[in-house]
Amino acid sequence: MSQQSRGPRRPAKPYRRPHKDPVRLLAFEALRAVDERDAYANLVLPPLLRKAREKEGPDKFDGRDAALATELVYGTLRRQGTYDAIIAECVDRPLREVDPPVLDVLSLGAHQLLGTRIPSHAAVSASVELARVVLGDGRAKFVNAVLRKVAQDDLDGWLAKVAPPYDQDPEDHLAVVHSHPRWVVSALWDSLGGGRAGIEELLAADNERPEVTLVARPGRATTGELLGEEAAVPGRWSPYAVRLSEGGEPGAIEAVQEGRAGVQDEGSQLVALALANAPLDGPDETWLDGCAGPGGKAALLAALAAERGAALLASEKQPHRAGLVEKALHGNPGPYQVIAADGTRPPWRPGTFDRILMDVPCTGLGALRRRPEARWRRRPEDLDNFAPLQRGLLRTAIDSVRVGGVVGYATCSPHLAETRAVVQDVLKQRPETELLDARPLLPGVPELGGGPDVQLWPHLHGTDAMYLALIRRTG
Repeated sequence: MSQQSRGPRRPAKPYRRPHKDPVRLLAFEALRAVDERDAYANLVLPPLLRKAREKEGPDKFDGRDAALATELVYGTLRRQGTYDAIIAECVDRPLREVDPPVLDVLSLGAHQLLGTRIPSHAAVSASVELARVVLGDGRAKFVNAVLRKVAQDDLDGWLAKVAPPYDQDPEDHLAVVHSHPRWVVSALWDSLGGGRAGIEELLAADNERPEVTLVARPGRATTGELLGEEAAVPGRWSPYAVRLSEGGEPGAIEAVQEGRAGVQDEGSQLVALALANAPLDGPDETWLDGCAGPGGKAALLAALAAERGAALLASEKQPHRAGLVEKALHGNPGPYQVIAADGTRPPWRPGTFDRILMDVPCTGLGALRRRPEARWRRRPEDLDNFAPLQRGLLRTAIDSVRVGGVVGYATCSPHLAETRAVVQDVLKQRPETELLDARPLLPGVPELGGGPDVQLWPHLHGTDAMYLALIRRTG
């Protein structure tokens, strides 16, 4: 058969190099680091943004590009559970059989389609181009097919399809709709004490981007100075807090550069302030931060101590974190010391301190707004791993405070196994202690519950879910 009888041959399409979009490429690199290296987005993202600015130049990678890259990374991580459920409906195999890099591209595309105002055609096109760059043409076709299915409905429509009805399985419904693991939903619900409205509000708050909050360290900076910055507004509860309402860059603020102010959630500030203001019997000269890394609470406590002529000892087990504490306290106007020591086997003598803060290692379930990947990384068995350490540190703190002194037990987790269960277990064995009512030491803060301990919440207070129990040694 002659070539002529087959008709004219179509000219081959010229090969087109895929377009490298620096914003989406950066977002993909950040997600891979979170997945492959168990990195945290808040640590991975800043150097990637700096690298992109240096490589592309400020005219090709500006503040809007940085904001979009940040939104793509954090939005995708926060809604990962929801997007996984939707993508699973659009692929022809179990989700576990989809290569992780492919799933990252699909998740980024799903977030653009369902969680941003990017037009659908642009979201699909940009995701397919990203796939061509990082995955190759073959798998880019798979990404294109899946995302076209995702684009056929909006988020509410998809949730109606993939989330089980609330009446049939409340916890699984909330887990899919609000993108939290089921066990976390269950634990948070228990901590809140039941009721649908509260848990829905809390889970929704976990998926909101938190404001950047600054602390003006007493004797070194003032809130008035910080309020002179663009988009700065007063904090809600702490007298030393200032919020950057439009996500300003704290590293560009002079007081932060000089260490006179720092980035610190308002809940963290309130915990330090409550301990500092708790009533004592006797002298008030020697304070301890027994789990001081990375140094935010220690810096505030050291500044408050300096105003009273007291000294702070900041102890941190990990040497590299002790270095961060040293950096945070540098320039403090009063006496302080930083040491690397194990809080369960302390180098100081019993009964040494007047005030002790023990902000113990925990699951971090109270800071899921800031570290959204933690919700997927943590497992229920982590609670069992932390339990002996938390109890051991609290016992050490009680031994280390003098009679009449006060211990503050704090966690950035609202899980009952890390909060009240620890305090109750330890105090049962320590009859020479009493719980103080912490609520009056957070003046103006509403909805603090029945006491005597305090649990802060993102949806009620706009803070991380910090827990605090104040304990006086009576004998």
